[in-house]
Amino acid sequence: MFSFFQIQIYRGKFIAFAVFAFLMGLGLSALATYVLLEQWLENAKSQSEDSFYRVESALQNDSERIDAYLQRVYSNSGLVADVRYFLGNSAEGYLTVRLQNSRYDQTLVSFPEDMKAFLGNGGQNRIVQVSLHTGEQGNVVRFGSSGGTSFKFNVPNTDDLFRETIQRGFVIRKQLLDPNQISRQLGEFRFLVSSDALFADVQNNRRVASAAVSSAGDVYLADGGDRADADLFRKAAANPSSHGFIRLGEWGRAFYVTYPSKAFNYQFVSIVDLSALFRQKAGILLIVFLVVWAAMGSILLLAAYNLREAAGFLRRIIHSIERVKSANFTPVSPARYRKNEYGMIAAELDDMTLQLNKHIQTEYLLKLKQQQTEMKALQNQINPHFLYNTLEIIRSSALSGRSDDTAEAIATLGALYREIVKNENIIPLGGELALLQKYLKIMEFKYPDRFFYQLNVDESLLSLPTVKFWMQPLAENFFVHGFDPDHEFNLLVLNGNERADAYVLEMVDNGASISKERLAEIRRHLSLNEDSATESIGLRNVYTRLHFFHGKGFAMQIDNNEEAGVKITLTFAKEA
Repeated sequence: MFSFFQIQIYRGKFIAFAVFAFLMGLGLSALATYVLLEQWLENAKSQSEDSFYRVESALQNDSERIDAYLQRVYSNSGLVADVRYFLGNSAEGYLTVRLQNSRYDQTLVSFPEDMKAFLGNGGQNRIVQVSLHTGEQGNVVRFGSSGGTSFKFNVPNTDDLFRETIQRGFVIRKQLLDPNQISRQLGEFRFLVSSDALFADVQNNRRVASAAVSSAGDVYLADGGDRADADLFRKAAANPSSHGFIRLGEWGRAFYVTYPSKAFNYQFVSIVDLSALFRQKAGILLIVFLVVWAAMGSILLLAAYNLREAAGFLRRIIHSIERVKSANFTPVSPARYRKNEYGMIAAELDDMTLQLNKHIQTEYLLKLKQQQTEMKALQNQINPHFLYNTLEIIRSSALSGRSDDTAEAIATLGALYREIVKNENIIPLGGELALLQKYLKIMEFKYPDRFFYQLNVDESLLSLPTVKFWMQPLAENFFVHGFDPDHEFNLLVLNGNERADAYVLEMVDNGASISKERLAEIRRHLSLNEDSATESIGLRNVYTRLHFFHGKGFAMQIDNNEEAGVKITLTFAKEA
């Protein structure tokens, strides 16, 4: 499985893969933990916000019910009178004055009973105490949980019964005014809303502890304080930020969120113990970690398997190059290649040698006499020495460790020769352009940083039918006659565009120019349809084949550029 460790480049790649998989596993685990924690805290925050607004809504509802009740009192003279009897009197005094002012023809109105009926049901039994105060003392009406009513009279205002703490509840104060003289204050109403009843609807969650904290530092623990004490809630409430993290003991951390009340003097605080949260969610985190690390392990094993396959392919590639170099094109035992870089190269090399051997047997040895003209054209289109020289360069590159360049060059060379030995002679211009590009890529590899090319052909020309292998001999003329290996910038450009009456291709280079005498001789041989000298047999072959296929609508013009190099213009007339 790990035989590729014998090759340094693959050993380094595997170590890099292992480090990458480890770091990726750590990163994904941390990211998954962060995302889950954010989701859990967001859920807790949403739950706390919902609880806070339920409490606020209940307090606002009680306040509105109290206002409505006071409006009811002021609009009913009997209730106003009974409130005034109740204010400042003792129990005996209250009952005496009520009897003295009662009339046989009117129903006796009881302020406490009316208030109980109105506020008790509407307030959902949250208002547990109502007191009416003068400057020194107050009379109290208390509503029991069982529905009973109790009274206390002449209680000093400093008594613990009137002490306002958030543990007891929220006090809503309202002035008692004289209906006959609105600017005159008779006393003060104090309505006590019970914290126990108010926070009874706050959902008790095992992960979230909630409390109400007053500005004086009083704390009401909504869930009994099982997991967070009062000091921790005070610390959270004192923080200027509405949410964040605070220390919980020496090592622990907790998330808090606060909601200040706009109408009442308190803050609603919720705290989540992160260690308890992680313990509760340990199962989910374990599953996430197992999935992440299993995926990283699978990727690492897959990388090891692919590297092992690639090492085998590289050995086979080097063996194939040695066979081709020694002109041994006999088929070898077939191998199953995976669809990766080296597998494609090895398959292309095996296919190349197989096709070359088949070509030699069928197209050369058996049909030599019948296809002398075709073979002559092929010999001038692809110089046999070009194959051996290129393979030698590829072999040297492979031994020097340029694996990427070697792979690309071998694949291109194999694909080019595979196209050469195919039987079809008529192909689209786009196919011919692809063959030229393969050839130019190989020349780019042969002359790195010395040769550059550009192909600018309109899409409308790509489907034009034409004969096979005529662009490569034109490009080869540049490398044979115009290319300067010592020059830092050898450029070959192929432009193609559609005109109103024809398709035009121009092959332009910046190499050596052609002398006037030689240029005149080449033009004369082309125009007279005569065989030319050996140096221009490639041009003659291209011209003859294209002229035969495209007829009189084809023309080829060879010129020198103004500055340097040669331009070959080919015109293919459109059919009328």
